[in-house]
Amino acid sequence: MIGLGAPQATQCSRAGCSADASWRVEWRNPRIHTEDRRKVWLACDEHVEYLRGFLSSRSFPVEVLALEAPASTAPIGAAARGTT
Repeated sequence: MIGLGAPQATQCSRAGCSADASWRVEWRNPRIHTEDRRKVWLACDEHVEYLRGFLSSRSFPVEVLALEAPASTAPIGAAARGTT
């Protein structure tokens, strides 16, 4: 059950954005996450590049997948896919 004020399951993860997400931005912080651990942010078309850039600038492995795509099981970066 989603509590009051909680974001919708497919809402963009960008702060202040309430648009529907179209993309999954999968990432990990190699200093604290093992290769099989992934964090997932959801992104709308407007913010997918912003979120990817935010994570990439910190040297985090990032993979962007269509929201409908099955979750990847390979280590991030093994078969990275772009949005353009």
